[in-house]
Amino acid sequence: MNSERIIRLLEEQLRFSREQNAQAAEREKVLLEQNRAMALQIELLTESVRSLEEALLAKDASAGKIRNTCRALGKLITNKSEKIAPVSPSLADSPKTESPSPKERGNNNARRKEHFELEVQEHDIYPSLPDFPLELARFLKTVDSIRYEYIPPRYIKHVNHLHYYLYQGSIVYGKLPATPLLNSSYDASFIAGILQLRYIYSMPVERIVSFFTESGFEMSKSTAHGLIKKAAQLFDILEETLKEAILEDEYLHMDETYYTVLEKGPKSTTGKSSCKVYMWAALASHTKLVHFFYQNGSRARKVLTDYISPHYRGAIQCDGFSDYKILETDEYPHVIRLACFQHCKRKFLDIPANRDAQRIIEIINKLYRKEHEIPPEYTSEQILEYRKEYAPPILEELKENLLAIQAKKTTLPKSNLGKAVNYTLNEYPALCNYILNPEYELDNNAIERINRHISLSRRNSLFCGSHQGAKRAALIYSLACSCRLNGINTFEYFKDILNKFIIVNPNTNKKYLRELLPDKWKR
Repeated sequence: MNSERIIRLLEEQLRFSREQNAQAAEREKVLLEQNRAMALQIELLTESVRSLEEALLAKDASAGKIRNTCRALGKLITNKSEKIAPVSPSLADSPKTESPSPKERGNNNARRKEHFELEVQEHDIYPSLPDFPLELARFLKTVDSIRYEYIPPRYIKHVNHLHYYLYQGSIVYGKLPATPLLNSSYDASFIAGILQLRYIYSMPVERIVSFFTESGFEMSKSTAHGLIKKAAQLFDILEETLKEAILEDEYLHMDETYYTVLEKGPKSTTGKSSCKVYMWAALASHTKLVHFFYQNGSRARKVLTDYISPHYRGAIQCDGFSDYKILETDEYPHVIRLACFQHCKRKFLDIPANRDAQRIIEIINKLYRKEHEIPPEYTSEQILEYRKEYAPPILEELKENLLAIQAKKTTLPKSNLGKAVNYTLNEYPALCNYILNPEYELDNNAIERINRHISLSRRNSLFCGSHQGAKRAALIYSLACSCRLNGINTFEYFKDILNKFIIVNPNTNKKYLRELLPDKWKR
């Protein structure tokens, strides 16, 4: 009985295992079918991807052809030498000539500067073959070839022979040509050359003297310094007129830059020591006149307030130096102070690998991109309307991000990031003022570029010999840089006004002096 029950149980277990095996086999068949379907689907998708790649490659190739065609058409339109000229009827049926040689073609149609302003010397060059019978040869053509020659500076010694005569009981004689410096052997052109090399090309006096010596004229360093000093004394009469012309402009850029001056002191065996001084600069946006002014090297607020009257009306763009903040107070009710986005941006650029700093830089760059998108044909009213449309949301985004960074616990007030954020927030109201007028700029780069002349001189000449020397340099830099801004040759300008100063005296009419400033000067 027990054995039968055991046999029955074993049969039941065997049947159950067979059913399980049958079900597993069914599931295996289903999985195999699914795998086949998935493999087929993968194959179809692979084929689709391959066809898409081929289509994209073909599209890129066609797009490349279109771009090349557009580029070629653009060259035909813009390049005058490649414009397609209509064929005249008389030439339509004429036989084709040979293609021009590279010389005739003009360096593959590259435009060459003609230099019409130069002195021209023409030379005829004939064949130099031995026993060449020129009169028996048949002339074919003449080809012009140009060569440029450089001649170092020429120094001409003019010897003036003054002839004296006795006439009707008195002695008469010829008059020498007048010179700007009394009893000087150097005329205006010589002084103008020194001023150009010194204040435009930033050559120290020692280097100028060496350059003259190598060019065939020897002079002492003290002589060169003396000529600069005496010329600056002549220019003194222009400084007040220059200042008045600057302050007539309704939009100024202002900045200050440092220099080194030697003054009396016990720090060296020569009895002089060096000190750090400051030159201030004001640039008139419309007349393109710049004025460097100097008061014993001081950077005090009094230098600014003495220069800018409380009655001044207009906008002044400057950096975040604390003394400029007085322009935002009630002492200057008619002044609009504009800040500089580049000064703010530079402080964040000095913080590498910082996401918050990078975010502020990106927001400021948005403003510059928007400014670059202004169409050149826009009127002042359209520019102002455009600015008032795009600028407020970006400026508000800038302020929100600055406040959010400032509120972070990780932003320490004395860290570089904290200082940059505080500086920009303090400047924020003045930063927003640029949308008030279409002429206002985002930054103060106009005066920063002018200050490069001072920076180059600081690097090359190291120092000025005295405070008076620094003041003289500031005035000559003012005239030289104003010439640069107005597109005037500084040599011609200095030569001309030095000759005109022969008749100028302290009582000269200011209207005449105003005509001598670079923005109104005429050769």
